[in-house]
Amino acid sequence: MFHYIRKKLTQAQIIALGYFLVIAAGTLILMLPIATKSGEMATPLTALFTATSATCVTGLVVVDTASYWSLFGQCIILLMIQVGGLGFMTIGVLFAMFLNKKISLKTRGILQESMNTNQVGGVVRLVRKALIGTAVIEMAGALLLMIRFIPEFGFARGIYFGIFHAVSAFCNAGFDLMGTSKGPYSSFTAYADDALINVTIMALIVVGGIGFFVWDDICHNKFHIKKYKLHTKIVLSCTAILIVGGALFIYLFEKDGLMAGMSAREAVLTSAFSSVTARTAGFNTIDTAGLTTSSKMLTVLLMFIGGSPGSTAGGIKTTTIVVLLIYVWSNLRGARGCNIFERRLEDDAVRKASDVAVISLFMAVVASIAIPYFQPHLLMEDVVFEVFSAIGTVGMSTGITRDLSAASRIIVVLLMYCGRIGSMSFALSFMERKKVAPVKLPEEKVMIG
Repeated sequence: MFHYIRKKLTQAQIIALGYFLVIAAGTLILMLPIATKSGEMATPLTALFTATSATCVTGLVVVDTASYWSLFGQCIILLMIQVGGLGFMTIGVLFAMFLNKKISLKTRGILQESMNTNQVGGVVRLVRKALIGTAVIEMAGALLLMIRFIPEFGFARGIYFGIFHAVSAFCNAGFDLMGTSKGPYSSFTAYADDALINVTIMALIVVGGIGFFVWDDICHNKFHIKKYKLHTKIVLSCTAILIVGGALFIYLFEKDGLMAGMSAREAVLTSAFSSVTARTAGFNTIDTAGLTTSSKMLTVLLMFIGGSPGSTAGGIKTTTIVVLLIYVWSNLRGARGCNIFERRLEDDAVRKASDVAVISLFMAVVASIAIPYFQPHLLMEDVVFEVFSAIGTVGMSTGITRDLSAASRIIVVLLMYCGRIGSMSFALSFMERKKVAPVKLPEEKVMIG
């Protein structure tokens, strides 16, 4: 059966089907009475929304994770976060390694597409490094968080909180368990001035969001930056600019608002955290609904860009936005080709970046029109914020998620699903890739601009 599916479906379709099956299984398990604290069966839509949000490492929730789901339900959510963060194909390769099974060329190709790497060769080695690196980093993050959580919540609960939030942060998921102690949907607002919590969570988010390929390059070349591949240079440069620039502008927009009266340290931590988490993590240390309109729109931009290819993050990716900007800049200057870091970008990269950005933006615009049709009372800026949070698999919300109607929730579920498998992969999964005849039609000019 599995062999037949692999033979008949394209790589994009297999990836889409894989995530669909994980979500379907998670939905059914979360509907069990044992998954809720009340012992009552969760509604199908609540279970579906939560399973999709966890598998697609988004963090949008219609019920508070700590208050509504039992320990069993929370562990299922954590498992889906880990599977969704690493990719279901990565988990499959892990089992194959344990069973000493040979990884076929077809599977390597699917794995390459799933991890968004440029070549099939060495992809299994990259997966092995990613799995080991993930375990080490998540454990380190959990131990640091336990320093704060064990004295506050007790030994067993403190360990559990440390592990849960470390995995959630590294996978850029945004799920938290602060609802029972700090208030429902409170996230990390009670720790706005806690340097240990803020820095640890931010570090986990950034490391998880730069991508496994960048890890491998840094580990191989250490601090010899000139030896880094072009992809690594673009990712690191863009990530640094977005974090610093985002933090600076958020501070400027909020210094007389939500950050008024904060100490210098708390303002710095809050600005940095808000900038980092906006790029697909979904945690928050300040009330997102209270942000100024400028801060919300800046956050929307950061959510749309997201993390980097081959990572646990979502969005159109840092490389996509850099390629598009370089392309536009090169055209304005009349330069031959798109050049950056003394290298020329290939034409396929420009075409793919354009496809990804346009498809994602189109989906977001359609959803932003559809949701107000079903719920006219919702503010457009809140709807746009929610839509870009979903398609960027971020998880930040101004608080309207739990007020969404059934139709609106289905739209958000689809956006989260599309955002995780990739907008382009989602589009390709419905199309049959046919061989194009090597014939060019007559050319005719069209006026642009």
